[in-house]
Amino acid sequence: MLSHIRYRILPVLFFISVVLNAQDRGKPAGKLSAEAIEKLHTSEDTLTILSYAVVNDSFPDMRFLACKSLITALVRALKTENSFRYPFERVKSVSILAPPDSSFRIFTWQLFVNDSTYRHYGAIQMNRSELKMFPLIDRRFEMTGLPTHEQLLPNRWYGAVYYNLRPFDTREGRKYLLFGFDGYSFFDKRKVLDVLSFSAAGEPVFGAPVFDRPDEKKSDGEQRIILEYTAEAKVRLNWDEQYDMIVLDHLIPYPSPYTGKMMYIPDGSYDGFKFEKGRWKFVNKIFNDAQEEAPRPYPVLDEKEKKNIFGKTGKPQKPKN
Repeated sequence: MLSHIRYRILPVLFFISVVLNAQDRGKPAGKLSAEAIEKLHTSEDTLTILSYAVVNDSFPDMRFLACKSLITALVRALKTENSFRYPFERVKSVSILAPPDSSFRIFTWQLFVNDSTYRHYGAIQMNRSELKMFPLIDRRFEMTGLPTHEQLLPNRWYGAVYYNLRPFDTREGRKYLLFGFDGYSFFDKRKVLDVLSFSAAGEPVFGAPVFDRPDEKKSDGEQRIILEYTAEAKVRLNWDEQYDMIVLDHLIPYPSPYTGKMMYIPDGSYDGFKFEKGRWKFVNKIFNDAQEEAPRPYPVLDEKEKKNIFGKTGKPQKPKN
């Protein structure tokens, strides 16, 4: 029990340590000085080691301590003037994504607590010369069901490790698609498609009612898409440049051989979301490769053809076994 309490307190400490620095100075990040580059290069060495330990250390307590140290070291590094311009390319265990407009970047990573528990950590750094950051506090474990119709703030974040980010424009302004992975539990994993936007006051908001599906009970649209599936499956949820849409595996229920409960697996077909007039419209079965006629046990020639392939007239005979 004490271990679980520690993992819940850690994000709160992160919030307290950073929120005081989240005041907008208004000036975009400029060129890094030689002194700043040297300082950040040294910080990157530390962050690389700590982030590797968070993911790979075999002892839970060591992973926890590495995660705690990672938060402290990251905040210290980002307080360096114009740190937004430093890419942290060697920190492989932390996802760092930024949109084409470079207005912000988002850090996310995952902490494996035990076989059935994962915690996610993250922060949004705005493009400012002095640090303006919003810590992301994972409250997924407090949410009942799938929060697909709820807007969330940074202090009540649906935690995930983001692997792709894509902007889109609406009447309300620019928003960003966030594609993420949630370790969730031992038997089941989740893929998350969230929406990030910024309020008039510049505060981040997660979720927006922009996803339309014909079977959706609520008419205002889903705020985010969450796919839950068996840990043994590989599930796709990402942007596809060729088809110019979001592509995701179609999941079907199937009884689990381990728990007896229903799990979800991909059936080999794909659905999608197409962007139309500021909203993402659901597309069913985007790859339609079905044949017009069912396969036959033996060849059938065109009825207009009087002769078969052997030059004989009449319909072909069914081959003998």
